[in-house]
Amino acid sequence: LCCVLWENAWEEFTPFLRFDTEIRRIVCTTNAIESVNARIRRAVKARGHFPNEQAALKCVYMAIMSLDPTGKGQARWTMRWKTALNAFDITFDGRLSAARQ
Repeated sequence: LCCVLWENAWEEFTPFLRFDTEIRRIVCTTNAIESVNARIRRAVKARGHFPNEQAALKCVYMAIMSLDPTGKGQARWTMRWKTALNAFDITFDGRLSAARQ
């Protein structure tokens, strides 16, 4: 089954292999993404109904900001990201560093 899925999606998968190892490692690691999604789901479920889209977006924003309430980017939230961020910056011609300024 896995081989059939892989063969059917080969054209979509091969461009991913052109990225650096650091980028592929971060993209394939889902623990961080799952953690953020779980935090967002928990916040949305606790509030239930939203009067409008702006209120829902604010809830999602606050849930994400609560991951690092100090805003100092603690090491545990950015573990293994430094090399990946550098690789992203090189791969995408400095768009990340331009956005941070």
